[in-house]
Amino acid sequence: MKIDKDCRYAETHEWVRIDGDEATVGITDYAQQQLSDVVYVELPEIGDVFEKGDVFATVESVKAAADCYMPIGGEIIEINEELEDAPQLVNEDPFGAAWFARFTVSDPTELDDLMDADAYEKFVAEEQKEGG
Repeated sequence: MKIDKDCRYAETHEWVRIDGDEATVGITDYAQQQLSDVVYVELPEIGDVFEKGDVFATVESVKAAADCYMPIGGEIIEINEELEDAPQLVNEDPFGAAWFARFTVSDPTELDDLMDADAYEKFVAEEQKEGG
């Protein structure tokens, strides 16, 4: 399982990477492994505003469909249109080419509630132990 040290992580397996007052969001390597072969990604619209915990995207795989939750609140300023034609990028490069959206950050203090890479790695190890 890959983990990006530059990201913060939600318990629902989304990552967020901050760049000034903007952020990029996607799902983790662990999440894509659990879903297996991703066949479709439904992304938000530019201009959509989400609060922390809101469903902002849906990922469908051959196994299941899963909602994706905003790790912190913000307004969508760009979406990764490449995923419309190439949803398999989520499996191939979850921290790179398969980012979902870029957004302006509403409240930077919400980052304090997210896990760093080490904490997320421990969280996933616990979840795997419990059979999750």
